[in-house]
Amino acid sequence: MRLPTRHLLGIETLHPRDISAFLDLAESYALLNRSGKTRRDVLRGRTLINLFFEDSTRTRTSFELAGKRLGADVINMSVSTSSVSKGETLLDTAATLNAMNCDLLVVRHKASGAPALLAQKVDAAVINAGDGMHEHPTQALLDALTIRRHKGTLEGLTIAICGDIAHSRVARSNILLLIAMGSQVRVVGPPTLIPSGIEQFGVSVFHDMREGLRDADIVMALRLQTERMSGGLIPSAREFFTFYGLDAAKLALAKPDALVMHPGPMNRGVEIDSQVADDVTRSVIREQVEMGVAVRMAVLDVLARTALRNA
Repeated sequence: MRLPTRHLLGIETLHPRDISAFLDLAESYALLNRSGKTRRDVLRGRTLINLFFEDSTRTRTSFELAGKRLGADVINMSVSTSSVSKGETLLDTAATLNAMNCDLLVVRHKASGAPALLAQKVDAAVINAGDGMHEHPTQALLDALTIRRHKGTLEGLTIAICGDIAHSRVARSNILLLIAMGSQVRVVGPPTLIPSGIEQFGVSVFHDMREGLRDADIVMALRLQTERMSGGLIPSAREFFTFYGLDAAKLALAKPDALVMHPGPMNRGVEIDSQVADDVTRSVIREQVEMGVAVRMAVLDVLARTALRNA
């Protein structure tokens, strides 16, 4: 597997064969994790720094766990108590990190393009763990792995991504990956939460939740990203749930074996009903978390090997 760069900044730069290779390797790590075994030789002697400028539970913890299972020395930098909170610029932070000679740098930032900027300034391999409203590549990879494990393929599936599309980096990365792998992607939500011109990505747009879910193989709910909204985009959370919240009645219009997904954190009673989220026969939300560790192990593995080849 040879990536176009030594970084993973987005799905957009990946060829479908790269995506398949990531998923195949992640599948092997998923099986290894379930067996209770580890491969601590892969990243032995390497240093992984998690640099999160935004709050995170699942992503940061899974990168930490992935790094430790592969034998890396893992450091979690707390931005709230670091020099960044004292006014240090992102470029000064990059210079500091470079002086530490870390090998792998996982970055989450509220500004789109921040990980790409750091990638230009540091010697470490940079992994985008979510930048603004731009991309979240490892989330798309873990979603794809979860789907493939249940459906056997991504090609030809109808996948409905519902909710706040406009502010979601998860939606963008998933759209890029799923379209590249041959899925039929629908985006479903109110006009205020659907970006103008999104049809250019190759998706179908629905403003009626029931029409958007009809005969879908996968239904992916997204949370309302109120922290990125300027206000007035929805009348109220209650009204949003009435028209766009995923409940049993709306899900019944999808295929009988349709899977329910959510990248988390969930707002129960806003974008998804608890009955649907906790349905063990349909919901794979917990499995998404499990696959997150496997995917991030695969990403760290591949980028470390890429760095060795380029050294």
